[in-house]
Amino acid sequence: MKVGFFTDTYFPQVSGVATSIKTLKDQLEANGHQVYIFTTTDPHAPKFEEGVIRMPSVPFVSFKDRRIVVRGMWYAYLIAKELQLDLIHTHTEFGTGILGKMVGKKLKIPVVHTYHTMYEDYLHYVAKGKVLRPAHVKYFSRLFVNHSTGVVCPSERVIKTLREYGVSIPMRIIPTGIEIERFKRPDITPAMKTQLRTTLGLTSQHIMLLSLSRLSYEKNIQAILHGMPEILAANPLIRLVIVGDGPYKSRLEEIIATYGIEDSIIFVGEVPNKEVALYYHAADYFVSTSTSETQGLTYTEAMAAGLPLIVEGNDYLNHLIDDESLGTTFATDADFSQTVLDYIKRKLPAQPEVCQRKLHEISAEQFGQAMIHFYQDMIALKQKERTVETKEIAMKKIKFKLSSSKRSGQ
Repeated sequence: MKVGFFTDTYFPQVSGVATSIKTLKDQLEANGHQVYIFTTTDPHAPKFEEGVIRMPSVPFVSFKDRRIVVRGMWYAYLIAKELQLDLIHTHTEFGTGILGKMVGKKLKIPVVHTYHTMYEDYLHYVAKGKVLRPAHVKYFSRLFVNHSTGVVCPSERVIKTLREYGVSIPMRIIPTGIEIERFKRPDITPAMKTQLRTTLGLTSQHIMLLSLSRLSYEKNIQAILHGMPEILAANPLIRLVIVGDGPYKSRLEEIIATYGIEDSIIFVGEVPNKEVALYYHAADYFVSTSTSETQGLTYTEAMAAGLPLIVEGNDYLNHLIDDESLGTTFATDADFSQTVLDYIKRKLPAQPEVCQRKLHEISAEQFGQAMIHFYQDMIALKQKERTVETKEIAMKKIKFKLSSSKRSGQ
């Protein structure tokens, strides 16, 4: 197959969407398929990237580290036509996603869409939520998605939401897989973990909680901070290490200062991708109170590194964490601190058989195979639709000829 990805977000931009796209690209190519990425320009991108077509773009309003296409769409269409794509996979509902729909319609090929983002969680970025409302998101999402051949949903939460929006096309749950070896990392030695912890000011006696995400309001790291005083009162040796950066950092620092717990919270900032695995291995538990994730790659990355999760639950996470040795979920922000303390007290040992089963389930290979099957089903569906359309056109022509003959006979 020749597949065209249309996305407003791709490397060097750092995001779960960019990572998901790169993982899928690698898996498709490993299985003998060709992938071309149609995306935005980026001042930090290399001048030449094989298989990547970049169109002039500008930073997105109120979200400056993301970009949106402003021109060059006709050029991209001509390239897509020349490549003779078999299928288009859109990864955004905006600039390049709309272009992908146009190209698919002109070339008469299937258009698969992945609904990566729950936009209702991000409305505050646009005029502080005073312009766009949930009703607008519902209408636009239904309109965009229903003009696709099929839609990929990273979790059950996404399918439920789209059904509520009125989406009626074929939907399939396909969580993004990860490259297990990048995070399993048997080459990370105890000495390396000790060295990192020492750099962070932690001894072997400290219990390291790891939060790894963009520092933004919707990631809800503030709920972790609100629970830390209770946690520290029960166990003063617990430390929270926050990896990542973003617009909400100053507010998080204010919350920490209010509680007077500066000595127990460590901000690391962004770390290179190749170093992320070391933080997972050095930590004792991965924590999150985010409720905006459609799935959340950091959860599976931590799991691949053998790090237990203590996270706010949803349909996806409650299914993912199906054995207590892998971690636990809690229902609300208010449950965070007690859940952390209870789970730490249990000191559950790892279960190798459970881990092996879970690693296969969340692997990039499994992700790639599931997506290939969905592509094949959507190509077959499109061919069936074409056959029906051809028959309908033929029947209309026959009826027209018969009608013309009757009129001529009269």
